[in-house]
Amino acid sequence: MRLHIKNVSHSYDQVEALRDIDFGIEPGEVVALIGPSGCGKSTLLSIIGGLLKPTGGEVLMCDQAKPEGCLNPLTYVFQDFALLPWRTVAGNISLVLEDHALSKSERDDRIAEVLAQTNLSDFADAYPKQLSGGMKQRVGIARALAVRPAVLLMDEPLSALDAQTRILLLDEFSDMFARTGMTAVYVTHNLNEAVRLAHKVVALRRRPGTIKEIHDIDVPIKDRVEGMPELIAHEQALWALIRDEAIAADKELEHVA
Repeated sequence: MRLHIKNVSHSYDQVEALRDIDFGIEPGEVVALIGPSGCGKSTLLSIIGGLLKPTGGEVLMCDQAKPEGCLNPLTYVFQDFALLPWRTVAGNISLVLEDHALSKSERDDRIAEVLAQTNLSDFADAYPKQLSGGMKQRVGIARALAVRPAVLLMDEPLSALDAQTRILLLDEFSDMFARTGMTAVYVTHNLNEAVRLAHKVVALRRRPGTIKEIHDIDVPIKDRVEGMPELIAHEQALWALIRDEAIAADKELEHVA
């Protein structure tokens, strides 16, 4: 599915969060959104996903091409896992399928498929309290994949995890994007995540968020590895791009606190 974020602006009462955001997302493209704290990254993701109506502009679906068996074109993966504690892993995944016209065998097949994709097949009957943070996030990913989305929307999915788990899941995300050719929008504060996963990185300025630069990364995702000189160069370029504004935004937050 091809998307066009067309001149999107948004305000919360008197606070202008975004101004004239305009870029496209091509089928099979992973786009990372970065920028200083408070620049409107999550607001923009909510607008792209239809959770929030912009005060100006629009998000256009320029074609209706969707994966076979797609039940929900735009699907979220959240930072906080959002698992129901009284449901098993399989039950949490089943939740997103139950309002669709699928037979029990079709639901079971989809659940088994995404459990295998996320290395959770042995934990289908486990409850969230029995899982580590990384495994809980894998359940969140599996739940999103179960509807076979056209575009996966990911709002800082690794930020609540410890460093070791973050590295492991970053490797898994990279493999998933390289293997499936999935379209995704990925919000992150972490530039290493952005350069490992994204085909292009949209860097936003401080509030009101406007596009400072769209940075292309031409290394195939399947060839990217931690510590790769080309990726380090891209990460340094992105940091140089947002450094001053990121420092200013952090000082502003400290002053407010």
